[in-house]
Amino acid sequence: MSRQEHVILLDEQGAAIGTQEKYAAHNTATPLHLAFSCWLFNAKGELLLTRRALSKKAWPGVWTSSVCGHPQLNETAEEALIRRCRYEVGAEVKDITPVYPTFRYREIDSSGIVEHEVCPVFAARMTNELTLNSDEVMEYRWLSLNDLRQAIEAAPFLFSPWMGRQFAHTAARDALFQFARAV
Repeated sequence: MSRQEHVILLDEQGAAIGTQEKYAAHNTATPLHLAFSCWLFNAKGELLLTRRALSKKAWPGVWTSSVCGHPQLNETAEEALIRRCRYEVGAEVKDITPVYPTFRYREIDSSGIVEHEVCPVFAARMTNELTLNSDEVMEYRWLSLNDLRQAIEAAPFLFSPWMGRQFAHTAARDALFQFARAV
Protein backbone atom coordinates (compact mmCIF):
# COMPACT_ATOMS: atom_id res chain seq x y z
CA MET A 1 0.00 0.00 0.00
CA SER A 2 1.16 3.53 -0.58
CA ARG A 3 0.93 4.57 3.05
CA GLN A 4 2.30 2.81 6.08
CA GLU A 5 -0.49 0.99 7.88
CA HIS A 6 -1.06 0.97 11.61
CA VAL A 7 -3.28 -1.00 13.94
CA ILE A 8 -5.57 0.65 16.45
CA LEU A 9 -4.67 -0.67 19.90
CA LEU A 10 -7.55 -1.50 22.24
CA ASP A 11 -8.01 -1.95 25.96
CA GLU A 12 -9.84 -5.01 27.31
CA GLN A 13 -13.19 -3.23 26.96
CA GLY A 14 -12.52 -2.51 23.27
CA ALA A 15 -11.78 1.21 23.60
CA ALA A 16 -9.03 2.69 21.41
CA ILE A 17 -5.88 3.52 23.39
CA GLY A 18 -3.35 4.27 20.65
CA THR A 19 -1.79 3.00 17.44
CA GLN A 20 1.24 0.97 16.42
CA GLU A 21 2.82 0.24 13.03
CA LYS A 22 1.15 -2.93 11.68
CA TYR A 23 4.23 -5.05 11.03
CA ALA A 24 5.82 -4.17 14.39
CA ALA A 25 2.57 -4.87 16.26
CA HIS A 26 2.41 -8.48 15.06
CA ASN A 27 4.92 -10.43 17.14
CA THR A 28 5.01 -13.00 19.94
CA ALA A 29 3.22 -10.55 22.26
CA THR A 30 0.80 -8.86 19.85
CA PRO A 31 -1.40 -6.38 21.71
CA LEU A 32 -5.18 -6.43 21.37
CA HIS A 33 -6.11 -4.40 18.29
CA LEU A 34 -8.95 -3.71 15.87
CA ALA A 35 -9.36 -5.69 12.64
CA PHE A 36 -12.10 -7.03 10.37
CA SER A 37 -12.83 -10.10 8.25
CA CYS A 38 -14.84 -10.04 5.04
CA TRP A 39 -16.46 -13.02 3.35
CA LEU A 40 -16.98 -12.08 -0.33
CA PHE A 41 -19.63 -13.74 -2.46
CA ASN A 42 -20.20 -13.74 -6.21
CA ALA A 43 -23.52 -13.50 -8.06
CA LYS A 44 -23.95 -17.30 -7.76
CA GLY A 45 -23.73 -17.17 -3.96
CA GLU A 46 -20.27 -18.77 -3.90
CA LEU A 47 -17.63 -17.71 -1.38
CA LEU A 48 -14.25 -16.40 -2.45
CA LEU A 49 -11.77 -18.47 -0.43
CA THR A 50 -8.22 -17.07 -0.56
CA ARG A 51 -4.88 -18.61 0.30
CA ARG A 52 -2.53 -16.26 2.12
CA ALA A 53 0.73 -15.46 0.36
CA LEU A 54 3.81 -17.30 1.61
CA SER A 55 5.39 -13.91 2.38
CA LYS A 56 2.77 -13.15 5.07
CA LYS A 57 4.22 -12.78 8.57
CA ALA A 58 1.51 -14.86 10.26
CA TRP A 59 -0.18 -17.99 8.89
CA PRO A 60 1.49 -17.94 5.46
CA GLY A 61 -0.04 -20.31 2.93
CA VAL A 62 -3.26 -21.06 4.82
CA TRP A 63 -6.72 -20.74 3.32
CA THR A 64 -8.92 -18.04 4.82
CA SER A 65 -11.98 -15.90 4.30
CA SER A 66 -11.76 -13.55 1.34
CA VAL A 67 -10.16 -10.43 2.83
CA CYS A 68 -8.94 -9.36 6.27
CA GLY A 69 -7.44 -6.09 7.43
CA HIS A 70 -7.18 -3.31 9.95
CA PRO A 71 -9.15 -0.05 10.02
CA GLN A 72 -6.95 3.02 10.18
CA LEU A 73 -7.52 6.07 12.38
CA ASN A 74 -10.72 7.91 11.41
CA GLU A 75 -11.76 5.03 9.12
CA THR A 76 -14.83 2.87 9.70
CA ALA A 77 -14.63 -0.89 9.40
CA GLU A 78 -16.73 -0.65 6.23
CA GLU A 79 -14.34 1.92 4.70
CA ALA A 80 -11.38 -0.30 5.61
CA LEU A 81 -13.15 -3.30 4.10
CA ILE A 82 -13.68 -1.46 0.80
CA ARG A 83 -10.04 -0.31 0.77
CA ARG A 84 -8.64 -3.78 1.50
CA CYS A 85 -10.97 -5.56 -0.95
CA ARG A 86 -9.65 -3.30 -3.71
CA TYR A 87 -6.03 -3.78 -2.58
CA GLU A 88 -6.00 -7.55 -1.99
CA VAL A 89 -8.30 -8.90 -4.71
CA GLY A 90 -9.26 -5.89 -6.86
CA ALA A 91 -12.88 -6.21 -5.74
CA GLU A 92 -15.56 -3.57 -5.83
CA VAL A 93 -18.19 -4.54 -3.28
CA LYS A 94 -21.81 -3.89 -2.36
CA ASP A 95 -24.32 -5.10 0.24
CA ILE A 96 -21.80 -4.96 3.11
CA THR A 97 -23.53 -6.79 5.95
CA PRO A 98 -22.29 -7.48 9.50
CA VAL A 99 -22.58 -11.19 10.33
CA TYR A 100 -20.57 -11.45 13.57
CA PRO A 101 -19.88 -7.93 14.91
CA THR A 102 -18.59 -9.10 18.31
CA PHE A 103 -15.96 -11.60 17.14
CA ARG A 104 -12.78 -11.54 19.21
CA TYR A 105 -9.92 -14.02 19.32
CA ARG A 106 -6.31 -14.72 20.22
CA GLU A 107 -4.28 -17.37 18.34
CA ILE A 108 -0.59 -18.27 18.03
CA ASP A 109 0.82 -19.54 14.74
CA SER A 110 3.59 -22.14 14.43
CA SER A 111 6.29 -19.44 14.33
CA GLY A 112 5.07 -17.95 17.62
CA ILE A 113 3.43 -14.90 16.02
CA VAL A 114 0.23 -13.96 17.85
CA GLU A 115 -2.99 -12.57 16.42
CA HIS A 116 -5.06 -10.83 19.10
CA GLU A 117 -8.00 -9.00 17.61
CA VAL A 118 -11.43 -7.57 18.05
CA CYS A 119 -12.49 -8.49 14.53
CA PRO A 120 -16.03 -7.73 13.30
CA VAL A 121 -17.02 -10.10 10.50
CA PHE A 122 -18.84 -8.95 7.36
CA ALA A 123 -20.29 -10.48 4.21
CA ALA A 124 -20.31 -8.53 0.93
CA ARG A 125 -20.90 -9.08 -2.77
CA MET A 126 -18.30 -8.60 -5.48
CA THR A 127 -19.44 -6.61 -8.50
CA ASN A 128 -16.43 -7.16 -10.79
CA GLU A 129 -13.73 -9.67 -11.74
CA LEU A 130 -10.82 -10.54 -9.46
CA THR A 131 -7.38 -8.97 -9.76
CA LEU A 132 -5.18 -10.69 -7.17
CA ASN A 133 -2.38 -8.88 -5.35
CA SER A 134 0.33 -11.57 -5.11
CA ASP A 135 1.78 -9.90 -1.99
CA GLU A 136 -1.46 -10.85 -0.22
CA VAL A 137 -3.02 -13.82 -2.01
CA MET A 138 -1.28 -16.77 -3.71
CA GLU A 139 -4.35 -18.73 -4.78
CA TYR A 140 -8.14 -18.60 -4.66
CA ARG A 141 -11.21 -20.79 -5.07
CA TRP A 142 -14.93 -20.14 -5.42
CA LEU A 143 -16.99 -22.63 -3.45
CA SER A 144 -20.32 -23.12 -1.75
CA LEU A 145 -20.58 -22.80 2.01
CA ASN A 146 -21.59 -26.47 2.16
CA ASP A 147 -18.34 -27.41 0.41
CA LEU A 148 -16.45 -25.16 2.82
CA ARG A 149 -18.08 -26.87 5.79
CA GLN A 150 -16.96 -30.28 4.49
CA ALA A 151 -13.42 -29.03 3.85
CA ILE A 152 -13.07 -27.52 7.33
CA GLU A 153 -14.40 -30.72 8.92
CA ALA A 154 -11.97 -32.86 6.87
CA ALA A 155 -8.82 -30.72 7.27
CA PRO A 156 -9.21 -27.82 9.74
CA PHE A 157 -5.43 -27.24 9.82
CA LEU A 158 -5.55 -25.94 6.23
CA PHE A 159 -7.62 -22.91 7.29
CA SER A 160 -6.87 -19.84 9.37
CA PRO A 161 -7.99 -20.30 12.96
CA TRP A 162 -10.06 -17.10 12.87
CA MET A 163 -11.99 -18.33 9.84
CA GLY A 164 -12.67 -21.66 11.52
CA ARG A 165 -13.93 -19.92 14.66
CA GLN A 166 -16.12 -17.55 12.66
CA PHE A 167 -17.70 -20.40 10.70
CA ALA A 168 -18.17 -22.49 13.85
CA HIS A 169 -20.26 -19.72 15.46
CA THR A 170 -23.85 -20.79 14.77
CA ALA A 171 -25.38 -17.32 14.35
CA ALA A 172 -22.53 -16.16 12.09
CA ARG A 173 -22.69 -19.32 9.97
CA ASP A 174 -26.48 -18.98 9.65
CA ALA A 175 -26.07 -15.34 8.61
CA LEU A 176 -23.48 -16.32 5.99
CA PHE A 177 -25.77 -19.01 4.55
CA GLN A 178 -28.66 -16.53 4.46
CA PHE A 179 -26.46 -13.92 2.72
CA ALA A 180 -25.24 -16.48 0.16
CA ARG A 181 -28.82 -17.51 -0.69
CA ALA A 182 -30.04 -13.91 -1.13
CA VAL A 183 -28.72 -13.55 -4.67
